[in-house]
Amino acid sequence: FSLKDLLGLTIMIPLLTTLALFSPNLLGDPENFTPANPLVTPPHIKPEWYFLFAYAILRSIPNKLGGVLALAASVLILFL
Repeated sequence: FSLKDLLGLTIMIPLLTTLALFSPNLLGDPENFTPANPLVTPPHIKPEWYFLFAYAILRSIPNKLGGVLALAASVLILFL
């Protein structure tokens, strides 16, 4: 298996290096290429995918303390 692993490594490392050096923005978010305007807040601000559950919980409860408690309770449920 070591020979197959070395073969895969010698193929993948140059491919990934070529991708990173010659086209670093190929897989990036198109929103990163729009110029920033500090005077205007964008209308479509949304968190990254790994914070969407917390964002949904905090938006669903209008009270700030209630939202924080609901978020803490949802995380606490995962540990039970």
